[in-house]
Amino acid sequence: MFDRLEDLLIRFEEIMSELQEPDVANDQDRFRKLMKEQNDLSPIVETYKEYKSCKQNIEDSLAMLEEESDEEMRELAKEELAESRKRVEELEHELKILLLPKDPNDEKNVIVEIRAGAGGDEAALFAAEIYRMYQHYAESRRWRTEMISVNENGIGGFKEAVFMISGQGAYSRLKYESGVHRVQRVPETESGGRIHTSTITVAIMPEAEEVDVELDMNDCKFDVFRASGNGGQCVNTTDSAVRLTHIPTGIVISCQDEKSQLKNKDKALKVLRARLYELEMEKQHDAEAEARRSQVGTGDRSEKIRTYNFPQGRVTDHRIKLTLHKLDSILNGDLDEIIDSLIAADQAAKLSNLQEN
Repeated sequence: MFDRLEDLLIRFEEIMSELQEPDVANDQDRFRKLMKEQNDLSPIVETYKEYKSCKQNIEDSLAMLEEESDEEMRELAKEELAESRKRVEELEHELKILLLPKDPNDEKNVIVEIRAGAGGDEAALFAAEIYRMYQHYAESRRWRTEMISVNENGIGGFKEAVFMISGQGAYSRLKYESGVHRVQRVPETESGGRIHTSTITVAIMPEAEEVDVELDMNDCKFDVFRASGNGGQCVNTTDSAVRLTHIPTGIVISCQDEKSQLKNKDKALKVLRARLYELEMEKQHDAEAEARRSQVGTGDRSEKIRTYNFPQGRVTDHRIKLTLHKLDSILNGDLDEIIDSLIAADQAAKLSNLQEN
């Protein structure tokens, strides 16, 4: 590990030197690549420098204890030694995590699909609440939310909603949200006061660039139709809505959120690329059983990941056995505690997997 850290330190210094060269400043592509590499290496290098400094402090403190006869100075050296040893342990753990293989999708925007499952109208109402939860969370991190398509049930619920969240690190934090979300509560329409259980599915997909997915437009069939629902005066008078069918896979995507047919086509293609990219990733995960084992859950849409229990005011994430009694706060977008715990569990599993191998 430390040989690799020394190599990264040397590379970081090379980059810093290259960035000072006049020809690099004039070459925008090279400049951007170097800046990205510098940003990626910076947290590792800073942590490693602190680690080396603490190791030096340990040596200095041990030398002082051997040479120093003054009791007060010896006590100071002992305190410094204990603090430095403790910090070295912490920094070693941090460095192991920083050196874990990075998910290449972590910095990408995400396309989120929410679908009502078992529970009829109650599931659709819960789907709308979960959409708002992610919307509030995106706002708290200054990410942008953009609706792609929505199918409402007429009483404020969503049978299906597809939307994009754009912002730095969106996929790195939201990728753990894929799966079945379960709600337990007494529906407003329930006269007997019985608790009902309903489910929705959430799929989190990294936005795929054109270079990520080879898409043959001959495999795509576009149908246009008149949009329905709220959308202004022209919504029912122009064929602006788009239905995209990907013939080889049978994937069908409808988009009518924009008044422009061209914009709806563009959004539908974004969703298609993301779905095809996700299919490719699933194939890779199936081929690499170890990679799947090192994740918190499989991210499978059929896997129950979380329960929102209204009578008890609690949210339980079943993958890491975490229960928080702050349901209202979580539904208002306070997701960081859950997501941070999931990231920590994922990192611990990956570290354990590396040590086993």
